[in-house]
Amino acid sequence: MRLNQVIAACAFAALATAPSAGRAQTDVPADVAADVPAEAAVEVPAATPDAQRTALYAQFRGLFDGGHYQDALPVAQQLVAATEQQYGASDRALVNPLANVGTTELRLGHFAAAQAAYTRALGILDTTATTTDRARLRPLQGLGMSYARSDQPAEAADALKHAIDLSRNVDGLYNLEQLDFVHALIDVYVATGRLEDAEREHLFAFRVAETAYGADDPRMLPAYDDLARWYEYVGRYTTARTQHLRALRIAEATTGRGSVATVEPLRGIARAYRLEYLYGPEVIEQTTANDPLSFSAGPGYAPTQTPLNSQGERALQLALAALQKAQPPQPAALGATLVDLADWYLTAGNGKAALAAYRDAWQALTAAGDTKIVDAPRQLRYRAPSASITRFTGGNIEDYDEYPIEARFTVRADGRIAEVTIAPSEAPQQFRDSVESAVRKALYSPRLEDGVPVETTGVTLTERVLVRKPDERKAAS
Repeated sequence: MRLNQVIAACAFAALATAPSAGRAQTDVPADVAADVPAEAAVEVPAATPDAQRTALYAQFRGLFDGGHYQDALPVAQQLVAATEQQYGASDRALVNPLANVGTTELRLGHFAAAQAAYTRALGILDTTATTTDRARLRPLQGLGMSYARSDQPAEAADALKHAIDLSRNVDGLYNLEQLDFVHALIDVYVATGRLEDAEREHLFAFRVAETAYGADDPRMLPAYDDLARWYEYVGRYTTARTQHLRALRIAEATTGRGSVATVEPLRGIARAYRLEYLYGPEVIEQTTANDPLSFSAGPGYAPTQTPLNSQGERALQLALAALQKAQPPQPAALGATLVDLADWYLTAGNGKAALAAYRDAWQALTAAGDTKIVDAPRQLRYRAPSASITRFTGGNIEDYDEYPIEARFTVRADGRIAEVTIAPSEAPQQFRDSVESAVRKALYSPRLEDGVPVETTGVTLTERVLVRKPDERKAAS
């Protein structure tokens, strides 16, 4: 999801960084590079080393922008070699070419190689620049992302926090450029169950945007959406709807009621109502983490369930009305909103209405040329077992061992779950049983074929559970 967007931002910024003063440019502007076809072979002039490096970069950028990362990598490595030959192995001119190599390796999933390239770039800056040189920003971000993608969260968080601190130092506490780093750090915190840290960074990211734009500026719409989705994730559905409503008011004030800009806030309002119905209303609860089977009840838990609020369906109908009159047509957004409506009906148990909405969604998505959203089952309801790392909100996580537990199952055409099997795991049996029970109660949006829901076998879900370590004092006695 957002992780790939952050990697993309890292790549572009690394490529676009200006060269050292007095040096020939090896990172040409994006508008120049965009004119180079991805498949075009560039004839490298031999007149001067600078011309050679500029041509290599143009070839690299054309391949990279075209998504041909495997072909782009050797060209990026040639650029490093040419720069090293011209300026030496420790010159600052190598920083950008090394970042290009690192970003390409990252796109290819070669995380160790990416880390090596970014680390070398940072090492050169250690000897040629101050600790506050902004040239460090993108290598630090790339290093953080490569650690995150290779399941090294502590190292990832450290690199990203260094990037954020440097960004605030050189560009100010509330500068917008840091948001790429902040969002990447949030993803690391979420992946490791550090939800309090993730929420702190979410709130800061919102404050950065608000400081730059003002609370009622339409450029705030993505910030409101991002914060609202966070509140949905942690089960604070009333709070999420408040953020969506604020975004809706801004959209209406800017472009009018029934405009396309109102669609995303309306979809968010409906989604928050649906999640509240599935998981219960927002509650504030005390954290208890003394027993691995009695963690905090977690987001979305309440002893009583609210009814499925008709205001959510109304919000989706308003969004559809806006899209149906949109000029030019917005088939992708129309299809996605129809999927939301179908999910709403499926959740409500109205299979006939869900089937009709899925069929309409398929037609719109086909017209848009992208049916990916319905090409595989999507999770609509899943309450993680109490020992899940996603429900750990207090105590010392070092007191627990973490075990992955994989479930494999079938999603039927009606979204229900069948044929659940649990893969062999070192986790205690009671934890494996709790994962199986949670999966059996899940609800999925079914896969569509030609607009018709169909059964899907071999769907997997991996749950990470925490098991308290034996008390060494008791063991000794």
